[in-house]
Amino acid sequence: MSATRIPSRVRRLNKVQKISVAGVSALGVAALTFSLVPSNTEPEIAPQAAAAAAPVAFTNAAGSAQAKTVQNSMLEQHSTAEQLVKAADAAKAKAAAETKAAAAKAKAASEAKAKAAADAKAKAKAAADAKDKAAKAKADAKKRGTEAANRSTPRKPVYANNLDGWIREAMAIMKKEGIPGSYEGIHRNIIRESSGNRWAINNWDINAQNGIPSKGLLQVIQPTFDRYHVAGTKKDLYDPVANIVAACNYAADRYGTMDNVDSAY
Repeated sequence: MSATRIPSRVRRLNKVQKISVAGVSALGVAALTFSLVPSNTEPEIAPQAAAAAAPVAFTNAAGSAQAKTVQNSMLEQHSTAEQLVKAADAAKAKAAAETKAAAAKAKAASEAKAKAAADAKAKAKAAADAKDKAAKAKADAKKRGTEAANRSTPRKPVYANNLDGWIREAMAIMKKEGIPGSYEGIHRNIIRESSGNRWAINNWDINAQNGIPSKGLLQVIQPTFDRYHVAGTKKDLYDPVANIVAACNYAADRYGTMDNVDSAY
């Protein structure tokens, strides 16, 4: 068997392994060659005889056994080298798998962290939105309650600061107090008594001579005003509303209503 027949799987050996295999092969060839060279102690044989005997010497039992031993040694070396290559490949594959698994684990951890952060942010936003919604609902309810209260509470009328406004405000108070009198009756007597001048004063009649002159829109003397004054109006004889209400209260007591007064009363 020739020493150059090497299995095809040896082609996968690395550089160091190939050098080792080559060395083993060289040693095997050297040993085979040495076994085929005649010993110096043997009788010298003529070239013709040596040439004739050479094929016999190459195929003798000792040479075949030695060649087989060399071949087995080479195969064992090749097998060991192939096992080393397989082990190296397996270690490399394992390292790559572990690296890939570590990367996948790190990615999963990063994604989990990002998801947790996103969930926390969404939860915080939902809580803030709920708080804002509750605050808005409370404010709306308060506003509706205030509006309802305002609608249920009668608004105080605003009257003009003139004769028409004074008469209308006085009539609102008279209605509340049950004092009779119409707009026409009040207006007619005011025009006759003071021509609508709230500061009018009579300094010539008997009342004036007695030191209690008639004053205001309906020319009321102070004692009459004090007796017939209506609570809620000003205690000022010149105040137009207070003057009208007190005079109408007096006329109602004496004449039934201011509408029945057509002259000095």
